[in-house]
Amino acid sequence: MDYKSVVYEIQDKYLSPYACKDADSKGRLRPLQPCPVRTEFQRDRDRIIHSKAFRRLKHKTQVFLSPEGDHYRTRLTHTLEVSQIARTIARGLRLNEDLTEAIALGHDLGHTPYGHAGERALGKFTHFKHNEQSLRMVDVIENDGKGMNLTFEVRDGILNHSGGGTAATLEGRVVALADRIAYINHDIDDAVRAGVIKASDIPKEFVALFGDTHSKRISSMICDIIDESYGKNTIAQTPEFRDGMNALRRYMFENVYTSPLAKSEEVKAIKMIEFLYLYFCDNEEKLPEQFVYDSEPVERRVCDFISTMSDTYAVRLFEEIMVPRNWSKL
Repeated sequence: MDYKSVVYEIQDKYLSPYACKDADSKGRLRPLQPCPVRTEFQRDRDRIIHSKAFRRLKHKTQVFLSPEGDHYRTRLTHTLEVSQIARTIARGLRLNEDLTEAIALGHDLGHTPYGHAGERALGKFTHFKHNEQSLRMVDVIENDGKGMNLTFEVRDGILNHSGGGTAATLEGRVVALADRIAYINHDIDDAVRAGVIKASDIPKEFVALFGDTHSKRISSMICDIIDESYGKNTIAQTPEFRDGMNALRRYMFENVYTSPLAKSEEVKAIKMIEFLYLYFCDNEEKLPEQFVYDSEPVERRVCDFISTMSDTYAVRLFEEIMVPRNWSKL
């Protein structure tokens, strides 16, 4: 049985005319032997899930650096929440859920240890944006320098989920909005759990617009996008929800992201990442073999190395370099 032909038939019959169907993909940088069962976007999703870069996300910071509690978000749980929100929107709009999921699962693979703090640390020395590094992770770094060889549409969605770009597919644009919905809402949840704010501190205009619980806020934002975008070649929000989300995001920056508790360890993390960058730029021979190649300047290769580190690995490496070891003579 030709399983993929069944999928293509279902997509032709049920997906929106504006969806990106698997049969219409622009393909890969390097041709692959077709899979007898999975479509190309399904293969991309699986390649991302089975990658080392994806597994490392469980030890990378979201907002609160190295939290002690078990229930704070990490970069991995953030990614899963983005994926679920994006799939819900895609299903409501009859878009390609496999493409949407693959983009969502890969969108943050290039984040440094300690999240945006690490990104800012590297940005002091060189051009570094996590969305561009995520694309570099799937194109160049993963699989010992071979990359994952993903389809154009997934790569485009990963690159354009942030940074002011616009994805070429509606599925990619869904992920960009799902990313914002996810982090605004789960960061409220984590901030309340950490005592940075109280639930009652959230301004009443946001409660009236979006709802008074985590679930209600996400549901209202998702429904607004589906209602405003259904049957159209666009992904949009009503002006009320768009402006409200932007205002809620500003509230989070003013009251959570820059709060002393959220920032308490950030200076140390930034200094550590800066040290590691300068150390390996000055000691190129100490880079792992994977990052010893002549096609890129050392600064680029050091950024590649640091972007593969988890929070815990960065700390261990820093200690190994800087902390004196005890010794004894028997």
